[in-house]
Amino acid sequence: MHIQIVNFNLSGMTEAEYGDACEQQFAALFRDVPGLAQKVWLSSPETNTYGGVYTWDSREAMLEFQTTPLFQAVISHPNLTNLRSTDFGILEAPTRVTRGLLETAVR
Repeated sequence: MHIQIVNFNLSGMTEAEYGDACEQQFAALFRDVPGLAQKVWLSSPETNTYGGVYTWDSREAMLEFQTTPLFQAVISHPNLTNLRSTDFGILEAPTRVTRGLLETAVR
């Protein structure tokens, strides 16, 4: 398993517009990304910070995703600014103790 955290700010788009676009368009695009076990959508309107926590089957799956047109569309989207992406390996044993892999284990 591998974790990627992506954060960005909205520019020229309201939170409501972004939320609508996520629900009506963007979420479905991520549903069947190979190697993506789950994506949690993040929102902090107070700081104008949005993004996602991605749980990947492997670091290789994350790197493969970064070569796709979907990834290129995200990083070049004119309404998403100051985009940052950080990836992490996980400590599986303690993560299982705290039920951090329950959802991905049942896929």
